[in-house]
Amino acid sequence: MMSNWLLPENLADVLPAEARRIEELRRDLLDLYRAYGYELVAPPLAEYLDSLLSGTGRDLNLRTCKLVDQLSGRMLGVRADMTPQVSRIDSHLLNRDGVTRLCYCGSVLHARPAGLLAERELLQIGAELFGYAGVEADIEVIQLAIESVRRAGIGRARLDLNHPGVVHAIVKNDPALEGSEDELFGLLCAKDLPGLVALGKRLPGMLPISLQALCALPSLYGDQGVIDEASRVLPPLPPLRRALDDLRTLIAALPHHEFGVDLADLGNGYGYHSGVVFSVYAPGWHDALVRGGRYDGMGKGFGRARPATGFSLDLRKLSAGLPSAGASRAIRAPWGTAPDLVEAVRALRDAGEVVVQALPGQTQQMDEFRVDRELIAEDGLWKTRMIG
Repeated sequence: MMSNWLLPENLADVLPAEARRIEELRRDLLDLYRAYGYELVAPPLAEYLDSLLSGTGRDLNLRTCKLVDQLSGRMLGVRADMTPQVSRIDSHLLNRDGVTRLCYCGSVLHARPAGLLAERELLQIGAELFGYAGVEADIEVIQLAIESVRRAGIGRARLDLNHPGVVHAIVKNDPALEGSEDELFGLLCAKDLPGLVALGKRLPGMLPISLQALCALPSLYGDQGVIDEASRVLPPLPPLRRALDDLRTLIAALPHHEFGVDLADLGNGYGYHSGVVFSVYAPGWHDALVRGGRYDGMGKGFGRARPATGFSLDLRKLSAGLPSAGASRAIRAPWGTAPDLVEAVRALRDAGEVVVQALPGQTQQMDEFRVDRELIAEDGLWKTRMIG
């Protein structure tokens, strides 16, 4: 018989020292976003499905856990991504003119894991900038994304860029590809060249130039010279050229960052990006730490289409790749209610110290704290001394 305390696959508890570090990262990053002028919002964990998935792609629908609302009888979704919710807040609730900067942090749940080593519950934190279509907004969110990783102590981050407009231009130019977008995007993200060739055979009406371009995309990755190579080997479609020009403009505006270009990497796969997308990679993580990009028009489903760009990351994944969380220093104090002892303990805690009072006759083990001092009475005064 299965033990009733076993967790579902790809779900896990977070134990004390690790949980504390995740919380410290959350506080630090939210303070960082506030310093840039981003206002904190907190959408609900679940909402009506048609609202939750408005303006998004099929992949997000597949990752969304669904249930029936016992009050209304309507379908609810447990959020798998907070970006559509924040877009709803900007478009429908705040309804501001001009630029709005919003940040957020909360749990999201995936109906299925995004990858072989992925968890299904993420602690998603991110920042979104609404109301400005210029490259300056993209530059700001990219700088903020890189600073987010740096705050965690990661100094060797690499930034990968792409523009879904390249693939969209090829698809829109070929009627035979209509209805095959989801499969095509999956093959490109996996760099599955045999799969692309097989797709071309199943779609006999596909233009030869389309198949040639799609098969070229998986090999178009590397430094910024990839953009020039793409200009040579991809068809001269005006929307495709504009997408490549957008990438050039962004790279030129950020000369001090290490860039890679991967024209087959379509970001998080949720299907709502409309402009430059980016991913931040670092040694020690098998997948991107941060994903983001431009998603103009998502707010149309909420009554107002707005230019938008932003990013998000999973704090649990970020923390898991860092060195083991160390224990914090703590002071051991005796149990008691004498006024002088109570005041001594309060003064230490007010000064930022961790004081653990030992309950009578009890011992305890702690992962988060390292007790290296004790509070003792000496000459009628309470003092701290090193242990050992």
